[in-house]
Amino acid sequence: MIDNHFFENKKAAYYTLGCKLNFAETSTIGKRLSEQGIRKALPGEKADICVVNTCSVTELADKKCRQAIRKICKQHPGSFVVVVGCYAQLKPEEVSRIEGVDLVLGANEKMDILEYFQTVAGQARNDKMYVSPIKDVRTFIPSCSKDDRTRHFLKVQDGCDYYCSYCTIPFARGRSRNGKIADLVKLAEEAGNEGGKEIVLTGVNIGDFGKSTGETFFDLLKALDQVESIDRFRISSIEPNLLTGEILEFVAQSKRFAPHFHIPLQSGSDEVLKLMRRKYDTKLFASKIHTIKQLLPDAFIGVDVIVGVRGERDEYFEAARNFIDSLPISQLHVFTYSERPGTMALNIDYIVNPKTKQERSKQLLEISAQKTKAFYQSQIGTTHQVLFEHTKRGDKMHGFTENYVKIEADYQIAWINKLIHVTLSGFNEDETTLTI
Repeated sequence: MIDNHFFENKKAAYYTLGCKLNFAETSTIGKRLSEQGIRKALPGEKADICVVNTCSVTELADKKCRQAIRKICKQHPGSFVVVVGCYAQLKPEEVSRIEGVDLVLGANEKMDILEYFQTVAGQARNDKMYVSPIKDVRTFIPSCSKDDRTRHFLKVQDGCDYYCSYCTIPFARGRSRNGKIADLVKLAEEAGNEGGKEIVLTGVNIGDFGKSTGETFFDLLKALDQVESIDRFRISSIEPNLLTGEILEFVAQSKRFAPHFHIPLQSGSDEVLKLMRRKYDTKLFASKIHTIKQLLPDAFIGVDVIVGVRGERDEYFEAARNFIDSLPISQLHVFTYSERPGTMALNIDYIVNPKTKQERSKQLLEISAQKTKAFYQSQIGTTHQVLFEHTKRGDKMHGFTENYVKIEADYQIAWINKLIHVTLSGFNEDETTLTI
């Protein structure tokens, strides 16, 4: 039983690191605390409670989480600090040793934050620590973020069964599982009724949707396409082997799904893909890209790539770079490999030195910049619907077209969270954004 008086007159601050899925879950945690009378702290206001939702996808992510936690503890001295998320799940003892942290919750426990908070808050005030045990993570709790963002993030799936050789996410997030389509549709309808215009579908491996309900990702897309209160849906990262022809054909004729795809390649070398234990080869990946461009010539295609993994010999990287350069994609998200404890990649002998990793990353980022600029150039003179955001930078506001072109315009308060028809006229001064 929760004692509501325990939470009276409390203020909470929320900090999220990592993926869109984390943003959705933080929003749900915030909503649950809000229902108990805990209001969100204003900028510059000292919070009574701090919730930090962490990431652990790389060693750098772990480092950023530690830095963020320490900074937050300094900014809000004496507050009750709760750390959740993947870093907390994988390394709870390490997190608990950070000065100022009161409560560490794993993947199962974070959505029950109220019960844990009330149970241990009194102990923590006496310098006692509670660290949740790592459990077999099987529970699915749907989440839909809104907060201050124009776009909503709807969590439709969690966990992963793939166990790629370099990745710890299955250990942090557990097995693949998902919500029921009917429940997810209801969340989308609620977001639309509250003024939401766009929803991004998020998860760890969303194309694997249906493992726990006997439904399919395609079924989910068809159901969401009928939600009239939402103008636009986006599919977040989806594995190329799970991006089926029927999904692509559906998006091409959909009323609401945007021509925007985010597809992890990870390596353009078939030899490295085998070392990574990925479930496709470059031939399959290329066929997906070309099919998208045939069906949706103006689609934005973002691609994830990892450089410097164990086993990535010089000739493998050269092949990967040439393959990537040949693809009609719009942007690369380049990650530098870092070794993760407990992964199978540590058994691979060939190690890429840090300087080489940095150079390879630089080469792919240059390719990405060229491809993004070329894609933006191809959109000049075309007409689109732009969803403008709240943020004001100087006298400018920004938004995105349905095919994810970033737009800059003179600030107009009436355009915030509105879909506005515009014609794209050219680049802004730094040539990173288009204007109208």
